[in-house]
Amino acid sequence: QVQLVESGGGSVQAGGSLRLSCAASGRIFSSYHMGWFRQAPGKEREFVAAVRWSGGNTYYPDSVKGRFIISRDNANNTVYLQMNSLKPEDTALYYCAAAKPYRNYAAPAYDYWGQGTQVTVSS
Repeated sequence: QVQLVESGGGSVQAGGSLRLSCAASGRIFSSYHMGWFRQAPGKEREFVAAVRWSGGNTYYPDSVKGRFIISRDNANNTVYLQMNSLKPEDTALYYCAAAKPYRNYAAPAYDYWGQGTQVTVSS
């Protein structure tokens, strides 16, 4: 099992930045792919970033590419999502997730989930 706890959400004006953190505990963090998802009210969950277990590969959809950066610190069992140039449409509940190493890190099939942290971007 992997337990995930997100932090760093909040309210920011359009154009601003936030950095989300996700602390993991449980089994060996470094062997899991890590991802970030978001869900806005009335919308489908969206896969916004992923990093392979080794940290050498990342994935972003076009909606956030060039603005969001995912990184991981395996020594401290933490994954980050740096969000820049935020837009009102980035407003959502952001979830951290972990995928077992046999999965495709860039596909939205993840095994463990955190509770989420709210990000609100005002215009």
